[in-house]
Amino acid sequence: MKIVIAPDSFKDSLSAQAVAQAIASGLTEVWPQAELVECPMADGGEGTIEAVLAACGGQWMTHQVSGPLGKKLDAQWGWLPETRTAIIEMAMASGLQLLKLEQRDATVTSTQGTGELIRAALDAGARRVILAIGGSATNDAGTGMLSALGARFLDSDGQPLPPGGLALANLARIALDGLDERLRDVHFEVAADVDNPLCGPNGASHIFGPQKGASPDQVLALDAALGHFADQSASALGSDEREYPGCGAAGGMGFAAKAYLNASFRPGVEVVADLTGLAHALEGADLVITGEGRFDAQTLRGKTPFGVARIAQRQGVPVIVLAGTLGEGYADLYRHGISAAFGLTSGPMTLDDACRDATTLLHDRARDLARVWQLATDRASNSTTN
Repeated sequence: MKIVIAPDSFKDSLSAQAVAQAIASGLTEVWPQAELVECPMADGGEGTIEAVLAACGGQWMTHQVSGPLGKKLDAQWGWLPETRTAIIEMAMASGLQLLKLEQRDATVTSTQGTGELIRAALDAGARRVILAIGGSATNDAGTGMLSALGARFLDSDGQPLPPGGLALANLARIALDGLDERLRDVHFEVAADVDNPLCGPNGASHIFGPQKGASPDQVLALDAALGHFADQSASALGSDEREYPGCGAAGGMGFAAKAYLNASFRPGVEVVADLTGLAHALEGADLVITGEGRFDAQTLRGKTPFGVARIAQRQGVPVIVLAGTLGEGYADLYRHGISAAFGLTSGPMTLDDACRDATTLLHDRARDLARVWQLATDRASNSTTN
């Protein structure tokens, strides 16, 4: 029997690799001779680098960058030297988790640190950059990132604009003569699971600005400022990308990546699946087990179990989910390639206790799942024999 174990991380508890190992240990109790293929996964958000490096044997790299409010910090990125591929999580340098709740201010936070990570990747010789843009604290349409790569955004007096999206209302000229020439030889892929445009009621500022600290009035001002930036960009570049699906992702980082870096967009889980070789691992598999911390209707929006199920469906492999909790609407996933889903806890338990005991819980549920599967297999075999 061949079983592919392809879970996401359990946030605040276990990495995807640790989840896969715990599941494998439980299955081994029942199937010691089974071929267990561990393929840690991610959906382009937190944990993407870790999952890819665990599968591909790449390297963690560290670079000092400017955080969302300019404070220096050490940020990590992933490097696959054989293919000269850099994996950059925007959240590492420009993420919401880097700020306290009272520090969130979408009007002034900047993506400069993400640009500094890209520059570090260029220095290492990158020819492909995968940009995972989930979890950002920013709403500057990627101008901080572009500034770190040599672009200049100037006011009517020819002075550089201060950081943040609100300052873009005063943008008078975009100077690209200093943009790093190495960018021309690099293919950028944006791992994003939203299709929002840059501006408007479904755009970056309106949809994502409030969680980043923007008041209703600031949302309106930011939306107008990003619209002005899009106008100026269209004049400078000769094309207008503001309506392209995904350009509103990460406070408009998607727009900068598309318009200025000619990036392609793909669902994050598909990008990770390609890098980890999930489709190849599923060849000849009898079962795939995936999972995440909370499995519910939101999983349909491109999270790991949904993406794994889509790939497994193409090869006719059944998919079972082991999740920290099962939330509202999880059964909707049964129409999208998920065969069954199970929560980890067997009785009342606090979140802290569940996180602490996640390894044991995963081991036990995987063991129990294997026993049920084995019982069904034995009965089917006996029925055929008789």
